[in-house]
Amino acid sequence: METPAIVEVLELTSWWEVPAVVLAILYLVLAARENIWCWGAAFASTAIYMYVFFDVNLFQESALQIYYLGMAVYGWYQWRRPSDQSSTLPISTWSLKTHGAVIAATGVVVATSGYLLHKNTTAALPYVDAFTTWYAVVTTYMVTKKILENWGYWFVIDSVSVYLYLNRELYLTALLFVAYLVIIVFGYLKWKKEYDQQMSKPTREEELSA
Repeated sequence: METPAIVEVLELTSWWEVPAVVLAILYLVLAARENIWCWGAAFASTAIYMYVFFDVNLFQESALQIYYLGMAVYGWYQWRRPSDQSSTLPISTWSLKTHGAVIAATGVVVATSGYLLHKNTTAALPYVDAFTTWYAVVTTYMVTKKILENWGYWFVIDSVSVYLYLNRELYLTALLFVAYLVIIVFGYLKWKKEYDQQMSKPTREEELSA
């Protein structure tokens, strides 16, 4: 009797993916809601994925998790200690010039890193791996600073990641990133609404001068 496709997929799935996926979804949902506990979920999910990615020869993705662990701690600290002494860290934006510089500089790092991986390691899909890794590094920093446009960056990164994880037979993780694409849209809309409300409120200086 032929094995059903869904059973074959489950057999190929690393069971470590299950808690990692659940925690990763929890992270993004909480981040969209600006809940500081998103960083706790991120830390736990990241620790699991460090092993999962290394096990399937996604070396840069695995190394990226070390950075994520640090950024989870940093993000928690930033969201608890906003720079303007308000109760929460406000959402902000970057200029087009800043985005252009960041995208170009990261692109150079991606090309260099991908080439070195291709020539010196057995990494699978080195340039794709490098793309998702290095742009995720930048975008995670944007989340810690509550930069509104981080959601657009994540949409592109996660779209590419779906292909990467399907190629490495990480089916639950690929499905996770499809779900991410939906959550990202809602996350952006919620942050944009909050940002617009922030911009409509008078600043502290305006209140004092009134």
